[in-house]
Amino acid sequence: MIRKTRIWRFCLATCVVLMSVGCSQAPAIDVMGSLFPAWLLCIALGILAAVLIRWLLLRYRIQLLFPFLAYPCLAAVFTFAIWLVFF
Repeated sequence: MIRKTRIWRFCLATCVVLMSVGCSQAPAIDVMGSLFPAWLLCIALGILAAVLIRWLLLRYRIQLLFPFLAYPCLAAVFTFAIWLVFF
C-alpha cells in the first residue's frame, strides 16, 4: 500500500510540475517596436534553409525520389530544430 501511495504522489508531483512549465509568456521578437511571434521567424528560417538545400542539391545534380514530399519535410525539420536550439 505504501508503494502505491508513493507512485501516486510521484505522478501527481510530475503532473503539477509539467503543467506549471507552460505558464511563462510566449516567446516574441521585438522588431522596430512591434512584437512578432518567434515561431514566425523559425518558419521563415526553416523555409530559407530548405531552399538553400534545394539549391545545393541542384548544383551537385542530386535527384530526389519524391521532391514534393522531401522539401516540405526538410523545411519542417529545420523549423523544429531552430525552435529547439534558440527557444
